[in-house]
Amino acid sequence: MKKNTAQNSIRPWAVLFWLLVWQGASMALSAAYPHGHLLLASPAAALLRLGELAVTAAFWRAVGGSALRIFGGFLLSCLLAVLLAAMAARLRTVRELLAPLVAAVKTVPVVSFIILALVWLDSRSLPLFISALMVFPPVYLNVLAGIAAADNRLLEMARVFRVPLGRRLTGIYLPAVLPYFRSAVSLGLGLCWKAGVAAEVIGLPAGTIGERLYTAKVYFQTPDLFAWTAVIVAVSVAFEKLFLALVDRLAGKAGL
Repeated sequence: MKKNTAQNSIRPWAVLFWLLVWQGASMALSAAYPHGHLLLASPAAALLRLGELAVTAAFWRAVGGSALRIFGGFLLSCLLAVLLAAMAARLRTVRELLAPLVAAVKTVPVVSFIILALVWLDSRSLPLFISALMVFPPVYLNVLAGIAAADNRLLEMARVFRVPLGRRLTGIYLPAVLPYFRSAVSLGLGLCWKAGVAAEVIGLPAGTIGERLYTAKVYFQTPDLFAWTAVIVAVSVAFEKLFLALVDRLAGKAGL
């Protein structure tokens, strides 16, 4: 599978530029106001605080607990979306039945779902549910589009020669769906972390990244706020790269 990453690549000089802008803004606020450092911590302060947090067991428990729920919701949603997309591609009734649900999830703000879900779920189950809910539409719609993009001539030939279903799946449908699926999970992994952490901030399950973010905000611990935000970005990027590497490996085995 060919990937075009030139447009999405992050250049070191661009990162350095924004770090310098951040540092300059922090210095300007500190010079203008007596407690300007509370409004915007410097990159150095955030990095120092991240180093202090990273050597504690509580830090890794929070990261592990959040990652387990959020990534679990992602995997559950991917499995459900692929199964339902396969059914919807075959049965028009299923496709029409799911269309309003998918449209609602795409348009309704995530905070509305979080508040509604708190009525039915406990705070520890909330991030898993919200992550799964937000990931479902892009994966479902992309897999459905991939199935529709399968070569009709190959499918007709497979029917004529009575090719087994397993070979049709791996030889015709998989090459058509995999590029769409890869694009969907790349988007979905970012969405699930944003939605999952937002659910933690509102639901406040103990020992999670969202709880630490909320505590940092309440007590004006700005370095902690930036440190935990950096953790979210780092873990999200790491999960995305690992999962996409698995997808690319599957594509390589399929000869794509």
